Amino acid sequence: MYKHGLKRMIDFIFVSIVLFLILPVLLLVTFVLCFVNKRAGAFFTQERPGRRGKIFKVIKFKTMTDERDAEGNLLPDDVRLTKVGKIVRSLSIDELPQLINVLKGDMALVGPRPLLIKYLPLYSEEQYRRHEVRPGITGWAQVNGRNSISWTKKFELDVWYVDHISFWLDIKIIFLTIKKVFIREGINMEGSATTEPFNGHN
Repeated sequence: MYKHGLKRMIDFIFVSIVLFLILPVLLLVTFVLCFVNKRAGAFFTQERPGRRGKIFKVIKFKTMTDERDAEGNLLPDDVRLTKVGKIVRSLSIDELPQLINVLKGDMALVGPRPLLIKYLPLYSEEQYRRHEVRPGITGWAQVNGRNSISWTKKFELDVWYVDHISFWLDIKIIFLTIKKVFIREGINMEGSATTEPFNGHN
């Protein structure tokens, strides 16, 4: 019952309240990012696969500039990532606009993170099971290592979540997420501004 209806209703009500309460914070972050991102804007959207592989546009705060080299190519991520962007990312503030995706029904508060479309043909049959539920702003993999664990382990944790969804598990994940945000654990892989790309299942 929770997995097939109640979870969505709770998400909608909770997110509606949270968005109302944090609106001043969202407006402040938007203003600051518009300034530091050198006219690159405060938001970016990107197509991601959701439940059953349906494509939707995920919304995030933009933490990098659009600076390019002399040939017009984007500079490396660690060069374009601003000081403010690092703070926004380390506190997971960049994920907050995804609350709008939750309201729309594209995402859930808790679930496997929505990854890049180009990864879809690279999954094994078991790994693809992560798409049996709505993707989440946070998830079981995020509170068990996030970007500091291997892709194989992430997918194992995602599928485990799909098989064990419950209200109390979601509550546990939300509280663990809050804890990890405060201690800033598992934000990036060592030596990388962003997580390493997925090159296929083992």
